Amino acid sequence: MPNILEVSALNRYVRSLFEGDPFLNDIAVRGEISNFYRNHKTGHCYFSLVDAKNSVKAVLFSREAQRLGFRPADGMDVVARGRVSLYERDGAYQLYVDALFEQGQGEQKLAFELLKEKLAAQGLFSPDHKKPLPPLVNRIGLVTSKTGAALQDILQVSQRRNPCVSFLLALVSVQGDSAASEIAAALKAVDALALDVIILARGGGAAEDLSAFNDERIVRSIYDAKTPVISAVGHEIDFTLADFVADIRASTPSAAAELAVADVREKLRAKEILCREIGRNIHKKWNLCYNEIRGFRRHASFAMFQNKMSGYSAQLRQLSLSIERAQHQKLQALGKDLQAAALLAESLNPYGVLARGYAVVEKEGKALRSAKETQKGDLLTLRLADGSLQTEVMEVYPRGKGTKDE
Repeated sequence: MPNILEVSALNRYVRSLFEGDPFLNDIAVRGEISNFYRNHKTGHCYFSLVDAKNSVKAVLFSREAQRLGFRPADGMDVVARGRVSLYERDGAYQLYVDALFEQGQGEQKLAFELLKEKLAAQGLFSPDHKKPLPPLVNRIGLVTSKTGAALQDILQVSQRRNPCVSFLLALVSVQGDSAASEIAAALKAVDALALDVIILARGGGAAEDLSAFNDERIVRSIYDAKTPVISAVGHEIDFTLADFVADIRASTPSAAAELAVADVREKLRAKEILCREIGRNIHKKWNLCYNEIRGFRRHASFAMFQNKMSGYSAQLRQLSLSIERAQHQKLQALGKDLQAAALLAESLNPYGVLARGYAVVEKEGKALRSAKETQKGDLLTLRLADGSLQTEVMEVYPRGKGTKDE
């Protein structure tokens, strides 16, 4: 004889079957929105997802609806992520939506969210793993495109804040099919050089332009790096998985340079203020002693100490003048050191060397260091300050042999 159940018991049992199925607890469904309705009092959204043959009811609660970046409407193709369960009162199953994506962007956003959840569960975004920046940065690895504005922005800001900081450039593609593999390899190579910090930078762009920085290979390269990594990808409103795993996220490439490079001018000004404050405190102490001495004059015993106190007063004034002269000399020395460092940095600027008429000779993308590395017929690139030339080797002459014209 079959079991006799009340309707409520049956619906409760069927609901438990739905909720006990792991496949139905996290599922993504593609379809077209139909019969969309939003309850203005509760904020909950009710609709159906339909395809050419069937439909399924769906509900998007107000909390999730407030996070949407678009306004759902009938006829819109979407991808809905959520869980399947039974609404006991009506005995009808439906999709409880946690996230809703527009068609076309839905698959990409869903893949982003799934990978983000996976990496977060593995601890790659944990604050406990993030490394602090060193207090003084001298050598920076910069992974970026050679044609983007991010490179020049970072170099200009760094030069202004501290001309003594040096950069090791790893120039890569920042979008396209090969970008992710190039960036991941560059991060590993730069990390092996034991620099002070690494900046991963790219200027702004559309979401698809930044998609390379959501690649799992880049995320794991940043996580495995022993060197602190600053992520400076896109604009302030743009977020990629590289931002979540990096030790520090900068809103722009220029902001990354400001985070990494200390402003030596501010430090010098702080020392100057400190020296002046010390001088003012000395004067205050001197005035206090002087006032106390004036009070002592009212006592009959002051006369016997007057000569001795006058000597102390003279010594104190001399000490104050000596300290002021020492402060002035120290500030002058610091200024000369900074000027010398700036001149040295400018002399080492490779762009300045090219501007004086020199060129960098490259073969297959690598700089030539010897005539023995090439032979007749090779195609070479001559990189000048304002462009490059393509040339062919007609002859190779060892040192001292001269040319045919000689």
